[in-house]
Amino acid sequence: MYLKSILTFIICLTLSNTFDNQAFAQEYKIKTIVIDAGHGGKDGATHGVYSKEKDVALKTALNLGRALQDSLKDIKVIYTRESDVFIPLYERINIANNAKADLFISIHLNDMPVRVSRVVDYYKKVRGRKVPVYRTITSKSTSTRGTETFVSGTGRLGEQDEVIKRENASMFLEDNYQKNYEGFIANTPESDIMLSLMKQTNRDRSLKFASMLQQEYVNAGRINRGVQEKSLAVLARAAMPAVLTEIGFVSNPDEEDYMNSPEGQKEIVDGIIKAIKNYRRIAETSF
Repeated sequence: MYLKSILTFIICLTLSNTFDNQAFAQEYKIKTIVIDAGHGGKDGATHGVYSKEKDVALKTALNLGRALQDSLKDIKVIYTRESDVFIPLYERINIANNAKADLFISIHLNDMPVRVSRVVDYYKKVRGRKVPVYRTITSKSTSTRGTETFVSGTGRLGEQDEVIKRENASMFLEDNYQKNYEGFIANTPESDIMLSLMKQTNRDRSLKFASMLQQEYVNAGRINRGVQEKSLAVLARAAMPAVLTEIGFVSNPDEEDYMNSPEGQKEIVDGIIKAIKNYRRIAETSF
């Protein structure tokens, strides 16, 4: 057992160096980006004073896609939806996996939870005593603001196993695949470790891009609520770096106005594009 642990560590260390530096002996390029507009269709209850999250998310996604195609003409942009339709969460990431996308960006608007409380409405006399009669009121914070970006938590990394195996299955159809992929052999302890490293690499790259994205929000004067790891279904089965970014609080009237305005849309989109360009430059040269 001890020798096996040592062997596993050595293999892991060796393959880690091979994977990180050679990317399976192939040149890593970001060619395809999938943009996911959160919610849609029957899934659209979250709203502000006058706008719905699903509509603002869609507007932002389409604006981002058009701006990306204008500024990075060699990038292929794919949308999970281009209209007000309901797309199941698993289908959204399947679109990215099937397209062999290099980056997945899901756009959402944040909201504060509704708080329920009881207050005294009036008093009535019962057997000569004043007894309070309560009523229920609901409220939510309208002052909370800022942006945050999520990556899939480590608790859901296991869900990527079959996806990564399936997406890599095409390598075994190539002539001399063992030479092309540095001796990679399917269904061995070494291949399992390699797949584990791929998951970890995707997670590391997701965190890197999420941090870059948050920095661009900060550069635009937005409040930074940070990068967080959460158990999010839409990201769990991603076979590529993937993030979900909350571009602001629809429950905050000022941020709702900002996200709906042409100026706000441009600033948000420009920031995301800057983050993509910075990430691409580093991913294609340093990772």
